[in-house]
Amino acid sequence: MYTLVADVKEAVGAVDVYFEDDVLCITLSDEREISVPLRKTPWLSWLAQATPEQRANWSLEPRGFAVYWEDLDDGIEICHLLSMQAIG
Repeated sequence: MYTLVADVKEAVGAVDVYFEDDVLCITLSDEREISVPLRKTPWLSWLAQATPEQRANWSLEPRGFAVYWEDLDDGIEICHLLSMQAIG
């Protein structure tokens, strides 16, 4: 028998964002937290090079599916971070 399981990556969203030095920390709606070392993540070099003021100016997309930094004109989808965590 096969059972359809909802994709957890789509069911959760970001609720908070903060930085600890050069580590991006995102709290999820299911209370998990994702931590990403910016200097060791080449595709986030744009965020690693940002000033503290630019990093602090973030917003959440509807349902928290992504975090967007208007000053940097870039963002991160939560499903990409969850995929990265699964293989990392």
